[in-house]
Amino acid sequence: MVFFKKIISFLLLCFLMVFSTLVSADERAEIQKRLNEQVLDKAFSVESEANLKSYIEDATKRGLPPKSEPSKYWRRGYTCGDLRRYSWNDYRDCRYFNSYYGYNWPY
Repeated sequence: MVFFKKIISFLLLCFLMVFSTLVSADERAEIQKRLNEQVLDKAFSVESEANLKSYIEDATKRGLPPKSEPSKYWRRGYTCGDLRRYSWNDYRDCRYFNSYYGYNWPY
């Protein structure tokens, strides 16, 4: 009798787990759908190359020296384009450093 109650309890627990997973999967799908819509409504790129070019021209006119410290993501063999996946500001600073000095940050 005790063994039978344990089996029933186990089956009931399994049923509840499967049922709760199905319900939460539908909820997760709905949440994911709403998040996708929010992301697609916004522009993908935070900044454009035109904004970068105007930033570099403006900073050059003002005589503002670029950051001499490389980004925390800067690694041996990287180019400025590699930083874009981490941070727009790091990418911008790298490009400005490169246009100012003519070479990339040291390693």
